[in-house]
Amino acid sequence: MTRRRITPGISRPAFVAAVFAVAAIMVYAAMWVGYRQQWSWLHDFDWSLLNAGHETGIKHPIAVRFWNGVSAVLGPVPLRWIGVVAMVAALVQRNVRAALVLFACAPLSGLVTTGAKGLANRPRPSTMLTSAPSTSFPSGHALETTTMFLALLSFLLPMLSRSMRRVAIVVSALSVLLVGIARVALNVHYPSDVLAGWSLGYLYFLLCLLVFRPPQVFARNDAVT
Repeated sequence: MTRRRITPGISRPAFVAAVFAVAAIMVYAAMWVGYRQQWSWLHDFDWSLLNAGHETGIKHPIAVRFWNGVSAVLGPVPLRWIGVVAMVAALVQRNVRAALVLFACAPLSGLVTTGAKGLANRPRPSTMLTSAPSTSFPSGHALETTTMFLALLSFLLPMLSRSMRRVAIVVSALSVLLVGIARVALNVHYPSDVLAGWSLGYLYFLLCLLVFRPPQVFARNDAVT
């Protein structure tokens, strides 16, 4: 039996992806406008979490070291190298389209971060517990980990058993969440920066899929079950 379709010509996965894309656009726009217009509720939301993270970091320096470690291990640089390795693996399998997605979502995602930061030019919080270069909005860590883990999942899931797929999805989701928490706990990003990074990372990943259309993803979405 074929995968259920919501409307003629649109599969359930494509419909869900579109819904999440609309939500991501709305979240990114709200964070951008909220910052530019200095919405009071967004300011209060940002600083309520920043103050909690700052207080914890001052009282417990080990927490700062822990979150610094999370930011380093799951940061853009290690993930870019993992993406390059995955890209080579895709090329060995002669899966050029998947390799292009991985390349766009690994090394090239940094260009998206740079461009988005340059447009917003938001200063980082004054309460930073560790040094961080560049500007604040959106979080490059949040953006690039989201993009990279989604790209890795799109490449790996078709090759994994059902149980291993679940493990891979859970590990990826936890990794992306931990990176976002780390950036706020270290006070190097406002929570709104992280939400914007997650949103833009997801949108960029979808754009890469639509441009390069790796066969495993689209074949899986329309597979016979």
